[in-house]
Amino acid sequence: MPTPSIDRTDYRILHQLQNDGRLTNLELAERVGLSASPCLRRVRALEESGIIRRYVAIVDAKAVGLPISAFINVSLRSQELDSLEAFQQRVASFPEIMECYLMTGSSDYLLRVVVPSLEAYERFLVDKLTRVPGIANIQTSFALKPVVSRTELPLGE
Repeated sequence: MPTPSIDRTDYRILHQLQNDGRLTNLELAERVGLSASPCLRRVRALEESGIIRRYVAIVDAKAVGLPISAFINVSLRSQELDSLEAFQQRVASFPEIMECYLMTGSSDYLLRVVVPSLEAYERFLVDKLTRVPGIANIQTSFALKPVVSRTELPLGE
């Protein structure tokens, strides 16, 4: 799908919304130098084109009892399309998995998992992940602390 053309004003709108998705249309319009109606039209066009996918609240994982972040490298026995699709479908159902990426390099997938404790991680690993057919190897690294954590994409103008 071709990327829709985005101008400087659209970039300013995206910058503002990535930093505060709760801005009213009037507040947004003032910040980007538009009147309310053209601003709303632009936001709707960004939404309809799929550039703005959704609006969310970013919750502090530690504050809600999920202080453990694990990064898991998973290698499959086979990289045939059926094996990849079966793995992806299965892990998509695990709520502990926040992100799953198909990778190049030494492993096939990188998962980011959040859990309340090491015991909960062990249960996730034993009861869920190791039961997914086709896995050849699992390697886990635990995050000690976030150093950089951004939600705003580095959009150039």
